[in-house]
Amino acid sequence: MRSGSWPALGTTAVLAVADDAAFPAAHRLLVTELDVVDRTCSRFRQDSELVALNDASCATSVSPLLFDALQTALHAAHMTDGLVDPTVGRTLRLAGYDRTFSVVRDREGTLRPAFVRDPDWRTIELDDRQRTVRLPTGMELDLGSSAKALAADRAASAIAAATGTGVLVSLGGDVAVGGTARERGWPIAIAEDHAAPLDCAGPVVTVSSGGLATSGTTVRRWSTTEGELHHIVDPRTGRPASTFWRTVSVAASSCVDANTASTAAVVLGESALGWLGDRRLPARLVRFDGEVCRVAGWPEE
Repeated sequence: MRSGSWPALGTTAVLAVADDAAFPAAHRLLVTELDVVDRTCSRFRQDSELVALNDASCATSVSPLLFDALQTALHAAHMTDGLVDPTVGRTLRLAGYDRTFSVVRDREGTLRPAFVRDPDWRTIELDDRQRTVRLPTGMELDLGSSAKALAADRAASAIAAATGTGVLVSLGGDVAVGGTARERGWPIAIAEDHAAPLDCAGPVVTVSSGGLATSGTTVRRWSTTEGELHHIVDPRTGRPASTFWRTVSVAASSCVDANTASTAAVVLGESALGWLGDRRLPARLVRFDGEVCRVAGWPEE
């Protein structure tokens, strides 16, 4: 096995392949995919396609990738009854998350945040035939986590198809696995910090297929006049979700599905245990007092 990591999409990208010889080709494919996703879906670069869409005042033709990312985000909203909603871009910006996190986290706490509830995901109009998108006036989309998870799934699938080897792609702790599984699967350490390596200290789970995602409220935080805020918004209020859980890790059939569920669980708070259990999604949830809860067959440590 050969692996490597580097900064990407405002987080850390990790690539591992079962066949060492496949690493250079796999690395090229992943770098290309992440560059395209950044230019398409970033909320923080003025030349991105998403920024142009957020500024548009009429139905707008978009690229196949952005249309796919929007469909993915709206499917996540539908599957969670709006607990995960891409229409929170404006409230994130007004709350202070208006630049890449490396800039936001270093600001002094003099920002006075504001919070809004924009029309929800059901007001977005997608035209499959014309591949156009119409947003309500003033709405700003944030594809953050769903686009990152989609990129992991896309990259893992493309690399496995091109190289014929087993592959793991992790983007900020959102993991996708592709190709033939390693004999004992891929060992992954569960960590709060997205920059932590796969083999860092902490509980370890083994993944052979699908995806694994961890969402948390302790790392992406910034100071304001109202105290510290974090980046996971409760769309029902337009404010950061109540911090019942430090982290939630979920395994699912894809990285997108795992990310959707872990984000929804943070928003749900204590009721996430029943929500995940009803959907038979193996999950590990850590309260702020350190108590660990497991549901749907997540292994003991």
